[in-house]
Amino acid sequence: MTQEPVRLILYYVLRQFVRHESEVASSLVLERSLNRVQLLGRVGQDPVMRQVEGKNPVTIFSLATNEMWRSGENETYQMGDVSQKTTWHRISVFRPGLRDVAYQYVKKGSRIFVEGKVDYGEYTDKNNVRRQATTIIAETIFLNKLMRMKKLFMNF
Repeated sequence: MTQEPVRLILYYVLRQFVRHESEVASSLVLERSLNRVQLLGRVGQDPVMRQVEGKNPVTIFSLATNEMWRSGENETYQMGDVSQKTTWHRISVFRPGLRDVAYQYVKKGSRIFVEGKVDYGEYTDKNNVRRQATTIIAETIFLNKLMRMKKLFMNF
């Protein structure tokens, strides 16, 4: 077999894995991308369900995540001062089944895991000022196992 047919076969095989062949993206090319967030933290407030006119209801709550680190001379020996930063996240649940479960079972102080995507949006506040908001759109929520067990036993 000569080099040219091998090169041609390789071209057609490898071409399947290339999304586009030029620097200019074609409108026909569908590239995959990823917008995924995973958070493990404590719920800051009991969820509220909001209904916007003409739209489906949404369950909203806040989630705190903590980042901790040691600083100081003995950082490598785990003896430095402990510093902590808390970040608050606004969680929105739109999926009907998950929205209702979150509203019913997520409670202030609960330790939960949320997986979803980041959404950046704008809204106009009551003073007619445009503001930007970052929201986590929840697609999966895992509740603390002990809390679920407690709910199960309470239902018997």
